[in-house]
Order: sequence, then C-alpha cells, then structure tokens
Amino acid sequence: MTITLSTIANTAIDQMFRGLDGVLEKGAAAAKAKDVEESVYLGWRMAPDMLPLVRQVMIATEFPARGLSRLAGAELPSFADDEVTFAELRARISKAQAFIKDLSTEAIDADPDGSITFPAGPDREMTLPRGAFLQNVVLSNLYFHVTAAYIILRHLGVDLGKVDFLAVPKV
Repeated sequence: MTITLSTIANTAIDQMFRGLDGVLEKGAAAAKAKDVEESVYLGWRMAPDMLPLVRQVMIATEFPARGLSRLAGAELPSFADDEVTFAELRARISKAQAFIKDLSTEAIDADPDGSITFPAGPDREMTLPRGAFLQNVVLSNLYFHVTAAYIILRHLGVDLGKVDFLAVPKV
C-alpha cells in the first residue's frame, strides 16, 4: 500500500488543527472565567526570545497552507496576520483548513520523487525531496508551533491535557 503525500499531510494537519482549535477554545474560556484580558494570554511567551501565543498560532496555520501550496504548485496564500482575539485565531485555523482542502491532492501527489526549492531565510533557498520537505519542514513546523501554543496555555493554568493536544477523533 502506498501512502501519498496528500494523505500524510491532510491527516496530520487535520489532527493538529483540531487540537489547536480546541486548546484555543479552552484558552478563551479560561481567560473569561479568570476575568483576564485575552491580550494577556495571546501576548504570553515562555521565554524572552520566544514568539508570543498569537504568533505561534499564525505560524502554525501559515506553514501548512503555504507548504502544501508549494507542493501543489499553487499560488501561496496570504494571511493578514491581524488577529487579536481567540475567536479571530480560531477563524484563521478554519480559513487555513479550507484553503488546504481546496488544493488539488493530485498536484500535491504528483512527482513523488521530485524535489522542491523553497525560501529558508531572508537570503537563502533550500532544495529538498518533496517528501522530506513535507515531513522535515512543513509538518515539523506545524508540530513545533502547535506544541508551543499548547505549552503557553498550559503554563497559564488552562486545564489542558494530552487528549486536548492530540484531538483524536472519537470512533
């Protein structure tokens, strides 16, 4: 059985976006229950050189949408990066999810042995095999930034556990 890039990508992204949406929902509820301005939670970071929660969510949605666009040979999506509430961040997740679902799985799966060149910093490009790009760039960044968002909210006392992060669908 061959597992396609689009199957790997969509399965992982769906799960991580479900988890991210759920932890943000709980974050919003916790802020409201504690009568804390959402901006406090959304601006929180775990270390001085770490991006705040709001940017973690922005990057977690942007990497998969732009990465799969590259794999599909489609135009890269543009995100305004102007979200300032939990509700706006949750809407961003839905927007990224819808964008990804509209990409051609045939285009993503085309040329599985090919490679892809992408920006890797301000003045640098990298070229990787398509599968390595998906696993080592797109999904790794997705996992990292969703994990960072989870950890920030957990640190702030939001009642979260592994089940929230994993967001495994009930069968």
